[in-house]
Amino acid sequence: MLLLTGAQRTAAAPGFSRAVAVFSFTVALSTQPARCALQCCPSLSNSSANCWSHLHPVNMFNSYNVNFYHSKALTSPYPGSRVERSQVPEDKVGWLTEWKDYNPVEYTAMSVLAGPNWADPQINDKGFSPKFNERDGEVERRSLSGLYVVENGRPRNPVGRTGLTGRGLLGRWGPNHAADPIVTRWKRDGSGNKIAHPVTGKNILQFVAIKRRDCGEWAIPGGMVDPGEKISATLKREFGEEALNSLQKSPEEKVELEKQLHKLFSQEHFVVYRGYVDDPRNTDNAWMETEAVNYHDETGETMDNLPLEAGDDAGIVKWVDISEKLKLYASHNYFIKLVTEKRGAHWSEDPGPECRE
Repeated sequence: MLLLTGAQRTAAAPGFSRAVAVFSFTVALSTQPARCALQCCPSLSNSSANCWSHLHPVNMFNSYNVNFYHSKALTSPYPGSRVERSQVPEDKVGWLTEWKDYNPVEYTAMSVLAGPNWADPQINDKGFSPKFNERDGEVERRSLSGLYVVENGRPRNPVGRTGLTGRGLLGRWGPNHAADPIVTRWKRDGSGNKIAHPVTGKNILQFVAIKRRDCGEWAIPGGMVDPGEKISATLKREFGEEALNSLQKSPEEKVELEKQLHKLFSQEHFVVYRGYVDDPRNTDNAWMETEAVNYHDETGETMDNLPLEAGDDAGIVKWVDISEKLKLYASHNYFIKLVTEKRGAHWSEDPGPECRE
């Protein structure tokens, strides 16, 4: 049974069948999905504008024909465990495909079941009545992707089956909101001149990357949005904690750090992506969503006053040259690629295939 709140039913009627179509996206799996998708549009020139409209993240979930790759959310074992997901064939990922024998594994980590303040109770716990698809007090249960289905009291992953139910390592039923600050600068030589790639002739962009403690993968420094917190505050807080070790600074150092952070995060920036993230922690009932924002230090002077220092969830932090050779956590390669498109920076020596409708 598909459940929506009264407000959503009113908004969807009489076109409810059309609304349901939005809930289940066309899902495509590929052995190298990110590369295929990202090489489609080599530039943002006028000639490629038509192609870009099909990939632009702001419009990604506004088309019924969009192909959104869902592969890392199908990997086993589940992070931090020995739990193996049920195998989900490519043609059975989408919810619109009937699969009566679907028998996913149920798993929620003990760290979540212990009831920390960042986690929901179990669905059937007394007194827990979450308002899905709504702002639920201080908790944001609306999805950046639009309305999602609630079936048998549980939210349903809008991109499709994952082979695992429950929440895994995620605290919230339904969308778990994060923020990813992508801080960039131009790579420069000893004289301060921008360095161009020898093959493409495009300037090389660098971004602040952290090596995650939990899985050892390189990633954008980011984290979860606290209840009631504005995205802009999360972006600045997470960058300070993970890339500048702000939590360990003295009171005097924190004052100076806050000044420099304010300067950086007040500079020109743009929203790179808002929506669902293909994350290995995702389940049928809980999934990651993020807002990735690029803060670009054009001259590099602001970041010169913010020496990188790993902290919080980061094992290592450093400036990394951007190119298609990067292997990053979750969907972070995709976000970084979008930044190079916007900045006209180097990405690939191979322009990739022509865009096809």
